[in-house]
Amino acid sequence: MTQTDAPVKLGRRRDHSRDPEILAAALDVLAEEGYEGMTIDMVASRARAGKATLYRRWPSKAELVIDAVACMKRDHLTQSPLPDTGTLRGDLIAMIKPHAVEDAERKAQIMAGLASVLSRSPELSGVIEQAIVEPRAEVNRTLLRRSIARGEARADCDVETIALISPSMAAYRTLILRKPIDREFLVSLIDGVILPAAGIVGGDG
Repeated sequence: MTQTDAPVKLGRRRDHSRDPEILAAALDVLAEEGYEGMTIDMVASRARAGKATLYRRWPSKAELVIDAVACMKRDHLTQSPLPDTGTLRGDLIAMIKPHAVEDAERKAQIMAGLASVLSRSPELSGVIEQAIVEPRAEVNRTLLRRSIARGEARADCDVETIALISPSMAAYRTLILRKPIDREFLVSLIDGVILPAAGIVGGDG
């Protein structure tokens, strides 16, 4: 066999089966330590994976974080259908489930962990907007448009602005006030801000 006929030696194929576990571990560490305090070593230890495995897949911490945050958007798309109670207040209240509250709290903690680098990383800011803010805003838009269609909310209410109230206030509460996101806070936001902004007085009790 000539040198040119020698078989090509292929490198070992990368195993991506553990990516979800590694990305989840990255989000956990990010929420706990913040971006500056987070290290690849910490993520590897949390995921029980080798550091070399992480570095082959994500050459830098920034790339790992971007992928981890982006995966939150994909997770959101698999959630169950939206509630349809017949009123905007009923729909919004029905969205306040224990898992949903925990998820909102975790997302806010992740945003807090990234606060130190957002101004330096436009790409990361865009990923956060699409993965954390936009999914909730889109849910709110859907519920608001449904309310308008049935003649409950004002036809001229500012859907885009109102849809951003809850994700914006949740971020403010966590980042600035350092307070948890709980059911009492979310209900007060619905009754005191969102419903009046949509032109709905009194809700459905």
